[in-house]
Parts: sequence; structure tokens; C-alpha cells
Amino acid sequence: MAGSTTKTVFDIFQSMESGPAAASSPTTAQAWLEHHSRSLGFFIDEKFVLPADRRSRSLNDGKGGVVCSVACAEEADISQCAASSVSGFKAWSGLSCERRAKVLLKLVSLLGQHTQCVSELCELCDASASPSALVRLLQYYSGWAQLRDTLITGWTPLGVVEVVTSDDCSLYSLMLKVLPALAMGNSVIVVPGWSCGPPALLLAHLFTGAGLPAGALNVLTGCDMTLGAKVAQNPNVSYVTYSGNKQDGVTLCESTAGMGVPVSVSPYIGATCPFIIFESADIDSAVEEVIEAAFKKRKEVNWVLCVQESVYDSVVARLRLRMSGLKCVALLRESDSSLVEAAVQEAQQQGATLVQSSAAPPSRTHYPPTVLCGAAPSSPCVVSPSPGPLLPLMTFRSNSEAVTLGNHSPHGQAASIWTEDLTLALETAKSLSVGSVWVNSHSVFDPCLPVSGHKDSGTCTDGGQEGLYQYLRPSSSTPSLPRSSPASLDYSAFGTETPAPIIPVDLDSAPQSLLQLVGGKTCKSVSGCSMAVRPQEGTATLGYCPYGGRKDVRNAVEAAIKVQPGWMKKTPSVRAQSLYSLAKALEAKMRVVAGSNCIQTSISVEEANAEVDLSVARLNLWAAYCDKVQGGSLPMPKSGSALSFPEALGVVGVILPDKHPLLSMATLLGAAIATGNAVILVPSEKYPLPVLSFIQVLQASDLPAGLVNVITGSRDQLAAAFANHSVIKAVWYWGSAEGCQYLQKTCTRPLKTLKLSCQTEEDWTQSDPALLEELWRNAVQWKSVWIPTA
Repeated sequence: MAGSTTKTVFDIFQSMESGPAAASSPTTAQAWLEHHSRSLGFFIDEKFVLPADRRSRSLNDGKGGVVCSVACAEEADISQCAASSVSGFKAWSGLSCERRAKVLLKLVSLLGQHTQCVSELCELCDASASPSALVRLLQYYSGWAQLRDTLITGWTPLGVVEVVTSDDCSLYSLMLKVLPALAMGNSVIVVPGWSCGPPALLLAHLFTGAGLPAGALNVLTGCDMTLGAKVAQNPNVSYVTYSGNKQDGVTLCESTAGMGVPVSVSPYIGATCPFIIFESADIDSAVEEVIEAAFKKRKEVNWVLCVQESVYDSVVARLRLRMSGLKCVALLRESDSSLVEAAVQEAQQQGATLVQSSAAPPSRTHYPPTVLCGAAPSSPCVVSPSPGPLLPLMTFRSNSEAVTLGNHSPHGQAASIWTEDLTLALETAKSLSVGSVWVNSHSVFDPCLPVSGHKDSGTCTDGGQEGLYQYLRPSSSTPSLPRSSPASLDYSAFGTETPAPIIPVDLDSAPQSLLQLVGGKTCKSVSGCSMAVRPQEGTATLGYCPYGGRKDVRNAVEAAIKVQPGWMKKTPSVRAQSLYSLAKALEAKMRVVAGSNCIQTSISVEEANAEVDLSVARLNLWAAYCDKVQGGSLPMPKSGSALSFPEALGVVGVILPDKHPLLSMATLLGAAIATGNAVILVPSEKYPLPVLSFIQVLQASDLPAGLVNVITGSRDQLAAAFANHSVIKAVWYWGSAEGCQYLQKTCTRPLKTLKLSCQTEEDWTQSDPALLEELWRNAVQWKSVWIPTA
């Protein structure tokens, strides 16, 4: 027809432009809000609570209109909520696994009845969540609620769990924390971000209709992130877990330091993730998918496109063709426009060229999709991306260079790999320091996939069976941190004490000088200082050991990072043989090691020999562990293959307890190196002699030099050195409450995995399988790989 503007199928396939979205009218959600007079309070003890004198804050939609007002909780609300959660935990955990599973399954049908209201409310509040994804979450975790006592024996729920999210977190990410906590028998206090507040209140109301006991799920809303720390301060809260952006996660960790409550964070929002296109990829599919991933209005991660040089021209040509008709993307805030323009100008000044949509932005609240070709790895648009539809593009020559570019970011959230070569895909996936790898796809999420942020992207695992253990503790254990108020601590002065001077008296009868172990060689401390080793305060000196400090830690880390990648790549059976060799070497040196333990701790010869025997048995046990727990295939509800496997953390700093100095060392050392980590050991400041005598055992074994380093000195000074070293990935600390508080406060830039304990009477002779499994899980991080099929 003449003058017709109707597009043909050929025109549509040429432009690949999305069709007009169906008009939506959130009438059901609006009716629910009107039912609550557009003023939402809290959800406590199975009912909505809205005190008359509470401050409130308005929640706006994407167009600036007011959706509703949400109340801000105060101390009285927190106390009421915590008391309700304690009662809810007793009722919920007292139910059988089958009863808990039925409650979660019933919620599936309730969610089906109210799908429209939930989806409309999420859209109004900009808290993205697909009802079908929520149904999948409920079905998956109802199964685990049924099987908890069958497949996870020897573990018990923590109690009251607090789930905190940032304002930019999705409802799906919130429920990925809430549902496993409930499935394991805990009660939950939800402190949602601003956009998730109304949907979280709606879901909590639906939970009561499914038969969840009163108090098992409560929701508190607040004006800012400080509410999360205020709730954590309540002594009834057993565990805090966070999801959202890193800045708010760090604030929460610092605010809760010293309260005696464990905190784990999943700061995935804003992470920089590589999108790697190899020359063996289907270029058309890869270009289509990177455009879909990178140019969303609201994207949780920032993508960096890495293209092999041999197909660079082909990729750029397809990007130009595909992007020519793309519409401008709406910015979240008008102020973002100046940030985006500044980032583009800076990238151009550094040599980047633009591939940009030809559409003109209708206003300053929109910006055209833009690819910054030729961006440098150190460019600000790569290191700290600005908001908006910008996609940096870098090139690489070889596979190893692609891995280097992919690992350049401080984040380790996810990566997308595009290649038709399966061997190349798996080798690259194993080499990337990320928690999730998608082959020829991107952003594939399912609750059966363990999502473990590597590097600066998290300190816990969500999803899969692996993600359940953060909400459980071994039945035979007790909380390792006593609840308390934070101490008044001078963080800048912590660990800065100087060693007591050693005055020469009788040089003819001077005790022996002991040495530490760094890089496989015995040595003195860099400072040259020493400290006296005595069985008890005021007794005769047994010897002088080095007073190690920050420079000794630096040297030990340098030695450890040289050998750790090679040790991690060894097969599990090879690592097992090395641990068996270590146990055999300890058995051969039993008289020397037991003698030093006897002299240092004043225990009997029989007790010292028994501790050596237990230490040998513990090392043999970890040797057996090496090739027994290695992940496997996951049952995804899609066509394809999903794999999960544990990986080493890297370099682990271990500060040993005073009790059972030899056995505790063997237990912790075995767990760390069995999983592929390198270790820096700090012996008990009070009883260092048994570990120093163990250096002879290490040198007699076939462990690589530098894999295990031993530094003696002040516990607090070395803890501070561990906390401030960016390469050390985890710190295991047995010591004072002040030391635990310091580590919680300072191990956030970058994030470190912490295992902290103030227990002085911990029984290391226990061989409870759950206790040993907990140690093993503290030594690994999980990676999932998704490979789709046709």
C-alpha cells in the first residue's frame, strides 16, 4: 500500500529492533496499596504494624510519582520484632522437615493466585523479580526443607537470621537469602532496601496464609542502611547476611564490628564482569547477547567486552550494524548524564573510538548505547564504570591474555565466554577468578547453582546445597563469638606495640635462639627483634623466638603466591600424597615435637605423645578428604550442563589458639592446604615452641617450599598485618574480642573471608564430621559453570 509504514519481516530482521511493549496498568498493585492507605508499616508477628508517631519516607516510581510511604523503624520496633522472631524460631524449628516443606509448597499456589499483584508491585517499585523465578526458588528450597535431616546430618539452624539488602537490590536476590534460611529452620528478620520494601511486605503477608508460624518471618523498614546494624545489635540475632552494592555492605560490616555476630556479604551489584569473545565463537550470537546484556536501563553488573584481535573487525562491524537503530536508554537519574558524558570524553582522550546508536537522545535523562573501542585496562571506564549504557571494548591475542584481562577487575562475580571449542571454554572457566561462568550465554540464574563471589565480590555462597551451610552450625558446636557491645578501640594504634627489650645477663648459659620459616628457609625476623619463650609467666626462659612484623608477613606472602597457583593445580591425589608424607614426617619426629610440647605447656609426656598421635591422625584425615569432595553436575531445569566445583581461596593467614597448640595447628593447616591454599601460620604467642619444632617436620616433607610459612611474634600485630595485606584472601583468628572486632572492621577493603573465635577452651580433640566439614567449607569458594545445549 502506498505510504504504508508497516515493516516487513525482512526489515525487522535487518534492524533486530524490539517491538513496542504491551501497555501495562498496575491496577491490582494500586488496589493493594490503596487498601493500606498507601502508608506501609512493618510486618511483625503475622500482622501489619504502623505506629502513629513513626517517621516515614516516600517511595517514587521511575517517573517520579509517589508510590507510597514506608515507615522507619525505631528501637521499640526492633525489640518487638526480635522478641517475635525468637518465638517464631521456636515454633518453626519445632516443626518436622515435612511440615516446613508443605508450608513452602503451599506458598507456590498462593503466589500463583497473586502473581499479577506481585509482578505489578515489583514493577512499580523497580524491584525486578519474575514470579516464575520466585516459584522456582520456592519449589527448590521446599525440597531442601524436606531433606535437611536426611542429607545434612549433624547440623542445626542458627536461630534468628537477619537479611539486609541495599536500595538497588532486586526482590529475587532478597528471596535467595530468605528462603534457604527458612528452609533450614531459622526465623528471619528482613531489612529490605527501599525498592524491595513493599514487595517484601506483600510476600511476608502471603507467607502467613501458607501456614508460616507467627514471628518466623518479620519485615522492618528504615530510612537508611543504619537500621541493619541496629537490628544486628539485638542479642537475639544470631547471623547477618547482606546482598546489594559493596559500599553499603562495607558500611554494614564496619557498623557491626565488635557486636559478636557473624556477618557475610554478597556485594554483586556494580561488579565488573568480562564478556569474552574468542575467534572460534558464533560472532552473530555473541554480538546479539552482549547488546542485550550491556544496554539495559537497570543492570546489576557492568560488562567489559574482550574480543580476540583476529575477529575484532568482524565484531565491530556487526556492532555498528546492530546498534544503528537502537533507541536511547533511560538513565536512572538526570544527574547521571554529566557522569556518562565525562566518562566518554575521558575515554576518547585516551584513544578510544565510539560505536554509538544513531538515535538522538530526547532529553538529558536518556543516552544512546555506546561502545568504547580500544579502551585500556587501566581506563576509568573499565576500572570504575559510570552509570549509563557504556560498554568498554578491549582486545587480546592469546587465550592466556584473555584470562589476564578477565581477572584484571577487583571483582569476581561472573564471566561470559563465547567459543565453540569446549576444551577452550572449560580451561578458561577454570582459570578465571569468578564465581559463575556462562558459556555461550549470560546471566543464567537458578537456585541450584552455587553463586560464590570471588575476590571483592563476596564472603559467602548463595544457592545450591553449598549455600545452605551459612544458615547452619554443627550440632556439637557453640557460637564462637560471644555477644557484646563494641569496645572503644583505637584502630590506628591496634597492633603497634613494640617488643620488650631483652637484656643480656649470663651469656654463657643463654637460651637457644629459635627461627621462623619463610619461603622454605629458617630465618630471623626482618627487624632483628626477639621475644622470650617461657612455659609460664615468671618462669625460666626456654629460648628466644623472632618477633615478626609487617615485613615478615610481606616476605611470607611473596613466597606463598609463587607456589600456591601450582599447588592448587596439582591433582587432589597428589595433594593427598603430600599430606600423607607430612603426617609420616610428624610421626618420625614424634619425640622432638612431643618433647617441645611437654616443656612448653607443662603437660605430661603421655599427654604430649597423645597429642602428636591425634595430630598425625588429623593430617591423615585431611589427606583422605583431598579427592573425596569435588563438586559435580547440577540438575538444572534447562537443556544443558551445569557444573560446580570448590576452589582454593589463595593465601590464608592463620593465627593459632593457645589450647592444644600442636593439634589445633595440624587441624587448621590440614584443612587449608588440602583444598589448595597456601598458609601463613602464627603460633600461639603464649606457646610457640610446639609449632616451631614442627618446622623440622615441614622441611622433611615433600610440600613445596613457601606453601607453609611460620611467623612468630605479637598476635595482634600480625593480625593487623594480615588485615592490611591485599593478597591475603582469608584470616582465621583465635584470640581476643578486640582482635575479632579489629578484623571485622578492617577486612573490608578488599573483602576477606573471616573465621573468628574468642573461645579459650575449645576442644580440638573432637573429630565430629560436621565440625571438620565446617573447616573444609571455610577453606574453599565455589564456582559454577553453565554450558547450554541446543
